[in-house]
Amino acid sequence: MSKHSTESDVEFDARYESFFNRKDIDGWECRKAMNDLSGMDLVPEPRIVIAALNACRRLNDIALAIRFLETVKDKCGGKAEIYPYILQEIRPTLNQLGLSTPEELGYDKPELALKSVYDL
Repeated sequence: MSKHSTESDVEFDARYESFFNRKDIDGWECRKAMNDLSGMDLVPEPRIVIAALNACRRLNDIALAIRFLETVKDKCGGKAEIYPYILQEIRPTLNQLGLSTPEELGYDKPELALKSVYDL
């Protein structure tokens, strides 16, 4: 048996949610936690995403919030049903905070891309 304690999914979610809900969190800690989440082989639960977005709002860092949403979308990979589910769950928070998704901002399409010569 392993000497390391294993953390259940519920405990993991609660740990990250409480970390992002700290009132004294600073920008570095928030970025570090988001970077740690992006390095893991998982898609964060909507409650973690909501806590992270609220932390970004407390830090007054809209760019970090948008980048985190891009990371969440990237973590969903090829599963077309996961990202819409997460957006559905976090939509009230997005509306409350006045945040737009990367798709609503047009960040999902390249701004200066040229048309392919084969499409002309």
